[in-house]
Amino acid sequence: MPSKFETFRDLHQSSELFVLPNVWNVKSSLFFQEKGIPAIATSSAAVASSLGYADGEGMPFSDYLFVIKRILSSVEIPLSVDMEMGYGKSEEAVYANILRLIEIGVVGINIEDSITGSSGRVLKDAKEFAKMIENIKGRLALANLNLFINIRCDTFILNVENKQQETRRRLMVYEAAGADGIFLPCIYDEEDIAEAVTHTKLPLNVMCIPGLPDFGTLKELGVKRVSMGPFLFNRIYDNMDPVFHGIMAGKSFSSLLVG
Repeated sequence: MPSKFETFRDLHQSSELFVLPNVWNVKSSLFFQEKGIPAIATSSAAVASSLGYADGEGMPFSDYLFVIKRILSSVEIPLSVDMEMGYGKSEEAVYANILRLIEIGVVGINIEDSITGSSGRVLKDAKEFAKMIENIKGRLALANLNLFINIRCDTFILNVENKQQETRRRLMVYEAAGADGIFLPCIYDEEDIAEAVTHTKLPLNVMCIPGLPDFGTLKELGVKRVSMGPFLFNRIYDNMDPVFHGIMAGKSFSSLLVG
């Protein structure tokens, strides 16, 4: 029987598009497991919001780890974790956090190639970031530990100058560093997606966003994985407003209790 890591890794090589739901607590995780979804991933933005923190590592890693542990204790399917920038100021700190995730059963992570500073979010130097990934992958291999490292390349989400060219350059650098997958949030144009796919052998992950092609088109373009980000979480909580409005307008709970 394949391990959870092997199952998760192999989902990126399937002939079918791997639809990966993003979860924020045990309840949402169990929902997708009960629907027969083969794997799930956290949305750091959704988890942070549910706990009252800002996105962008405003949530303490200890709080995040508690939620991750609760999810892992409740589901049987593989779990990947949105690790944002790594929750550490140094490579050693990031690696220590990765080890903690592996120890509790996490099979994969997303990690971003940008950083938030006083002037806002900017891209990290690609070669320096790739060197960190290469070092981490090497240390994990020496320790005989498996983890699917999906690099979130932020050229499109930041809409940087010459983003197509910069994306191609970064994909090649990250592939050479030993990344397992590439994530391009906010890419939606079919030509841009097709070009990205042709410039890396790694499985390409895109995210739910207005304008994104349907699943059939994504599959034809060569995309291997598509995720939801915080959009499902946001939609669920946005729907609370009309429900509450119905209660107050009707001066009754009937609209809540009769679905």
